[in-house]
Amino acid sequence: MTNSKNSSNNSSESNELYAIAETSGQQFWFEVNRYYDIDRLNAKEKDKITLEKVLVIKDKDSITIGKPYVKDAKIELEVVSHKRDKKILVYKMRPKKKTRRKMGHRQELTRVMVKSINIGKSAPKSSSKKETKSKTEKSTN
Repeated sequence: MTNSKNSSNNSSESNELYAIAETSGQQFWFEVNRYYDIDRLNAKEKDKITLEKVLVIKDKDSITIGKPYVKDAKIELEVVSHKRDKKILVYKMRPKKKTRRKMGHRQELTRVMVKSINIGKSAPKSSSKKETKSKTEKSTN
């Protein structure tokens, strides 16, 4: 029993950085260097995709929750491949009418690898300093 407790503690330590983001009308729990199957995207293989609809980011020390999205947060993905999900059978029958319909569906998917999860707080601060300098220069002239 102690082994299972130790393994759960080790897994929580390895998951120091994760993010929950919205894409394809669903919410996904993204971790770095893991791949995910999401609905088909219009992108070629090895293309870079950036998700900006980040709902929650958990770092080593803090948790950032968006209202509804976290500002300046980005998740960078790389398209690994395009594939199709397993077939789902849909069977409709109307009793006592001798009406039956059998159909199948395979969802088109894109497999993506998470490259990085970023909160870009340093970039806006540097741009705001430039703006304040230009305002002070205008006021002195």
